Amino acid sequence: MPMSILSYYKNLGISEKVFNLGEEIERLLKPRFDAIDKIAEINQAKVLLAFQNNRVDTACMQSSTGYGYDDIGRDKLERTYADIFKTESALVRPQITCGTHALTVSLSANLLPGDELLAPAGKPYDTLEEVIGVRPSPCSLMEYGVSYKQVDLLPDGTFDYENIKKAITEKTKMVTIQRSKGYQTRPTFSVEQIGELIKFVKECKPSVIVMVDNCYGEFTEVIEPSEVGADMVVGSLIKNPGGGLAPIGGYIVGKKEYVNRCGYRLTAPGLGHEVGATLGVLPRLYQGLFLAPTVTASALKGAIFAANLYERLGFEVIPNGVEDRHDIIQAVKLKSEKAMCAFCRGIQFSAPVDSYVTPIPSDMPGYDSKVIMAAGAFVQGSSIELSADGPIREPYAVYFQGGLTYPHAKIGILKSLQELLNDHLIDI
Repeated sequence: MPMSILSYYKNLGISEKVFNLGEEIERLLKPRFDAIDKIAEINQAKVLLAFQNNRVDTACMQSSTGYGYDDIGRDKLERTYADIFKTESALVRPQITCGTHALTVSLSANLLPGDELLAPAGKPYDTLEEVIGVRPSPCSLMEYGVSYKQVDLLPDGTFDYENIKKAITEKTKMVTIQRSKGYQTRPTFSVEQIGELIKFVKECKPSVIVMVDNCYGEFTEVIEPSEVGADMVVGSLIKNPGGGLAPIGGYIVGKKEYVNRCGYRLTAPGLGHEVGATLGVLPRLYQGLFLAPTVTASALKGAIFAANLYERLGFEVIPNGVEDRHDIIQAVKLKSEKAMCAFCRGIQFSAPVDSYVTPIPSDMPGYDSKVIMAAGAFVQGSSIELSADGPIREPYAVYFQGGLTYPHAKIGILKSLQELLNDHLIDI
């Protein structure tokens, strides 16, 4: 006789009580899951059309080495990204090592000494603080003479338009908008909200460059920030658009003049887009992009499941169980370091890779406090795969994201709850 689904869960260390609670939560979420599948279907059609319109073929899967001149697959991949994001140009490269690097390239390519950068959504993500120079670091923007201002959000998490207008001056060259919450408990911004902010900023100063950090937000809606006025949109390939297959890389899409400058900054003045070997990664970049809409949908379902499960148990979750979703990240305020460690153990113990490893808080480059990270991933650090992390500081919030498949996300979430139960930190 084949084993029952409950037997498999028990073999994974998940009790019948936890399993039954998960089944109850899941039944209530079917209408929302159906709506997510419809978004994925629209985005899948969009991606497929971009592949077909750019005549992606088997020659695109070949590798280049050395300088990478005349790499047809690389060039078509960039045109495909530009089509999907409805932009003039794109830079999609394995030489971009992470999302922070993509943002750094975009900022440093388009800001010169004497220019000013404005962040109208408050504090940027931790790793950008040293890029900007908020925390002093060699080669920061401030070290090269770029100044910085930020306008904090209002208490309700909305934009402070009055003070944003006051902050925009003749020195303001670029505005950077971080779509996702990062290690904060503020709301993630919808594409519509971002569009309203861009419209306001452009009315204040039409020449300002608007860049959107799109990390974790790609394909969660049917339009992207580049369709509502963003001059550049930036992200990582080991998040949503890589579909879990991209082994490295980042993308920058937007107006040609700004993206071209990014190419010169990434490689060298005069060379730009023309060089950059792909070294055999193109099949994974193409296939990952093709799978990205459905992989992102799986991660979204996992985030909504986590929110409803932990909210039922009395935890504060951001977003809450019924809010619309604009990225794949789910924050859960766990109230203690011990609870954060238990949650992350559950995620790690559910991984296909390194499942036997116990995550512990540790110092990490780019962060000003210890961070705990659980990620047994096929691609190191890939946060479209099942993962959870957070800084060990008030309010002791853990940030859950990813899941290449919804069933895997569900297993990980239930295992995180089981670890909290095992440590007697909660009762159900």
